Amino acid sequence: MEIDLFKGVYPETKRDTKKVGLTKTEEQIRIAKQYNWEYFDKKGICYNGYNYDGRWIATSKKFIDHYGLNLGDKILDVGCAKGYFVYDLRNLGMDAFGLDISEYAIGCSPPDIRKHLFKGNAKDLSNFHDKEFDLVISITTIHNLPEIDCRSAIREIERVGKKAWIKVDSYRNDKEKEEMLDWNLTAETILHRDDWIKLFEEEGYKGDYWWTLPGKGY
Repeated sequence: MEIDLFKGVYPETKRDTKKVGLTKTEEQIRIAKQYNWEYFDKKGICYNGYNYDGRWIATSKKFIDHYGLNLGDKILDVGCAKGYFVYDLRNLGMDAFGLDISEYAIGCSPPDIRKHLFKGNAKDLSNFHDKEFDLVISITTIHNLPEIDCRSAIREIERVGKKAWIKVDSYRNDKEKEEMLDWNLTAETILHRDDWIKLFEEEGYKGDYWWTLPGKGY
């Protein structure tokens, strides 16, 4: 089901997609896909510095309320980056965990949650049991995989979660597709919204989903 759980709670930013398209290089793309310091914290590559500022608190509360979660319910954030979402979920009483491909990002996480973060790839959640988590969340992560691995990630999220919410980069028309291709540095699977829905159905995904559009951050 389509549902925007960021609306009204997570700050939205405008992106100059054309400027990025004119200035990005193959070297920038190569560096970004390593998901190290350059990706998260070097000016001019991607995040330009990603630090804790409390913005995930309201988002965490909205997820908890929407899915009717109780204290101690188990949550997995697939693609957790520096773990700030996990941090705020845990501070609100959730038994939250995170998984990310970036050792650098996990090493920058708040120290008191680091033991709850795991290095790994979204395509393989075999360390987790079937329906182990009350909720699995994946925000702008699985589209960074080639389609075959992206499909695996969707199946894995469905397998380990009782409920799930996935957010992916998408577009609705040719103009938005051009903007998305201009802006994107790391995505390997860039699809029209309708094609994402079809892919979700093909992989047996029964959870919720929403979209990131090219000109808007989150």
